[in-house]
Amino acid sequence: MRYGVVVLLAGFSGLLCFCLLAVAIGSDYWYIIDVNKPNHTGELNSHSGLWRICEGPNGTSTLIPSFGADTSSFSEIDRHLLSIHKWVVILLPLSLVLVVLGWIFGLVSSLAQSPTLLTASASYFLLCSLFTLSGVSVYIGYSHKAWEEFQKVVSPEDLAYVDISFGWSLALAWLSFGLEVCTGLLLLLAAGIGRLKGHHESGVVITLT
Repeated sequence: MRYGVVVLLAGFSGLLCFCLLAVAIGSDYWYIIDVNKPNHTGELNSHSGLWRICEGPNGTSTLIPSFGADTSSFSEIDRHLLSIHKWVVILLPLSLVLVVLGWIFGLVSSLAQSPTLLTASASYFLLCSLFTLSGVSVYIGYSHKAWEEFQKVVSPEDLAYVDISFGWSLALAWLSFGLEVCTGLLLLLAAGIGRLKGHHESGVVITLT
């Protein structure tokens, strides 16, 4: 493949992964609870994001307690769940910031056509993907733990009417992770093409001399 095509694909992939992760972090459809109880009008349904929980047909929102919130009245289990949740809201926004810096670094490396800088940019993007993967994985673990605690306080008869699922916000975060890995691999490919191009040009110069 041509060097220019590869770096353009890497740039587009890096920009897209940033947009998807930003939308995922800011949206409220990470976790969805549907209650299908007879004569139920939807007031028990909810969907939640990283920052708030939206309940009922009108989407009445409640902020999730975060840093600095007074949790003295919370149970030990609730405080444990919030401590897990705090890791999610640290890792994913941090990953978003790192992606921006990585995109700038990758742009500079591409313009410089330096295989060394391109390799460093690729490694950086792969590192960013680990932050995203960690954040998403911790969120999934947090959700499973919250569901286990919910099952302890709700009767089996009522649980039969409850459907839970992960929403499109989580899907966007997964797609962002995949695109971060893809961006890193494309930058590695660009670095390889740059090295081959440099060797070819050196060989031409030696032949001419």
